[in-house]
Amino acid sequence: MTAPHPPWPGPPADAGDPPRPAVADPEPLGRLVAAVEASDAPDAVFALSRHGHRTVHRSGTADPPPAEREHPRYEIGSATKTFTGLLLAQLIQRGALTGGESAAACLHGDRRRGPHPVTLAHLITHTAGLPALPRDFPLRALPAWGTNPYGGYPAERVVDAFLRHRPRHRRPGTRWHYSNFGVAVLGHAVTAATGTSWEDLLTGQVLGPLGLTGTTLRPGQDGGDATGHAKDGRTPVPAFDAGGFQSAGALRATPHDLLTFLEAHLDPGGSPLADALAAVRTPVLRRGLGHRHVHTVAWFRHPTDGGPMYFHSGATLGQQAFLGFRPDTGTALAALCTRRFRARDPFIAAAYALLYES
Repeated sequence: MTAPHPPWPGPPADAGDPPRPAVADPEPLGRLVAAVEASDAPDAVFALSRHGHRTVHRSGTADPPPAEREHPRYEIGSATKTFTGLLLAQLIQRGALTGGESAAACLHGDRRRGPHPVTLAHLITHTAGLPALPRDFPLRALPAWGTNPYGGYPAERVVDAFLRHRPRHRRPGTRWHYSNFGVAVLGHAVTAATGTSWEDLLTGQVLGPLGLTGTTLRPGQDGGDATGHAKDGRTPVPAFDAGGFQSAGALRATPHDLLTFLEAHLDPGGSPLADALAAVRTPVLRRGLGHRHVHTVAWFRHPTDGGPMYFHSGATLGQQAFLGFRPDTGTALAALCTRRFRARDPFIAAAYALLYES
């Protein structure tokens, strides 16, 4: 059995060729309305910030939510990795880590694992040589494949699968392959190396300093979480449980928290995480024909006529997210919807085009 497409994908497959805009309305609100309508989801929100001025539009095919849920938390799936990358950069800036630590040594204390160990830097940049998911993941997840596949794969199993893994290809650092497995291992290795839980690390080093009070690792008890839906756009699905993959895809956040997070990347100098925010914008590898695919510690980077744009998408079993920013225009975009990713899904394309043309 082979694993299907991960529930929190990276960029769309054709993201190397920036699309032309689907709408030409010069007004931000008009373009957000068009993007929400194009998303065809029960609940969709596009939140745009231009030089700190925010415009938000939320609508969808479902009935309007109750007033108390006007600003719910949405599951952001793989976009969680942008927070994980920033956390690692912050720990490096503080001198708590270097990024060159052996992940196996952090997790197992075994420093005799060959001359080319997988490091923390390899894990966050998807160059560790790990598959997208552990090899035994499909079998373990099968009983709850459509409802909770990750919840049955806890942290201990993620770590054990990594320590048992033997690469079949070149040494770490020489080949890029997008891996939820690798970033999950990173979270456990950083936790072990610092002696601090992942939640405390993330809260203390990133969420707290940036004032992100509407961002959490699990559903709240206040009824403030958006409900995801299946591919049909009608059937509700349970809240996502990331199991042992927290650092790769567990976060949920409000649109305004996500704009605050992105605005900090646009103006690193005004943030308590200034050095780390600057570090995660720096290219660390290039790949593909003509090296047109550029990656930083936390972001995919594509060119525009005015300069680079940075972005990351994500999806769970019932929701999707797109985060991105353009320093040249001072623009940040957080787009979210509550319908599971499907073939030829319009959501990511609409969000990418909106940021590209902003």
